[in-house]
Amino acid sequence: MVTAPPEDLVRRLYEAPPDSFVAVRTEAVAAARKAGDRETARQIAALRKPTVAAWLVNLLALRRPELVEELVELAGMLREAQRNLRGEQLRELSNQRRQAVMALVDQARRLAVEAEPGLGRGSLPLGDVEATLSAALSDADIAEQVRTGRLIRTVSVSGFGEVPRPRLRLVVGGDEDTDEGVEDEDDEAEDEQPPPRTAKEDRLAAARERAAAERRAAARRAVERELRAAQQQAERADAAAEEAADAEHAAARTVAELDAALADLERRRAAAQAEASRAKLAHKAAVRDVATARRRLGEVQGALDELDG
Repeated sequence: MVTAPPEDLVRRLYEAPPDSFVAVRTEAVAAARKAGDRETARQIAALRKPTVAAWLVNLLALRRPELVEELVELAGMLREAQRNLRGEQLRELSNQRRQAVMALVDQARRLAVEAEPGLGRGSLPLGDVEATLSAALSDADIAEQVRTGRLIRTVSVSGFGEVPRPRLRLVVGGDEDTDEGVEDEDDEAEDEQPPPRTAKEDRLAAARERAAAERRAAARRAVERELRAAQQQAERADAAAEEAADAEHAAARTVAELDAALADLERRRAAAQAEASRAKLAHKAAVRDVATARRRLGEVQGALDELDG
């Protein structure tokens, strides 16, 4: 049976600032391997590091899910109003949408500062957060991704989802217009219709349509190739960024270990210096004691010699 990474670990990874993502993931992978769970270790290793903007959106989804749900509900109401062309309601909901998005952006900023007090407003990509939340309003699939709290990059869309087709009607004259007048207009329109096309013209038209369809298909294939190339490039860039981040964290750990070892050596050196100073003082005191004892010995020896003489 395939196991999934522990939910609390996944939440901790995507809730914490991105700078700590790689270190926490590496520790979790090592723990899973040590426990003999190689499948879980593989799945944890496959989790991707989010961008700062994606992390801000994840904070909203994980810590304030009720606000995200309210935004999604508002999006459904807005799409319904847009489909039905209710102008007044559409304007009101659009205003609510703007206010809701800006409020969520500000909430994301506050959550980020709580999680990482050193962050300032100018250093946060709030524009990308706003674009992603607006995209979630327009696209139900994006909204579902936002709900998960596991975004690795932000998204954006142009416009606002569905564009309703206007309902058209034939506008005729006022009360003085009669059915007869309308019929006359219809007759004139019929008289002005072009003559039917010949078989040759039909073949030419069909050929033009096929050529246009082939051009569109070729253009689509070219765009799809560019899309695949861009996706591959983005994946390679993500992998390179993660490798660089891993190398940076490894170097930082090495520096920290060396700093700790250096600090320990400094403490030992200071202790040795203190011990050497104490030994030096003790040696001087012992030399003075030896000199004093020798003088005393000479004095006693002299007194004994006088008594014997």
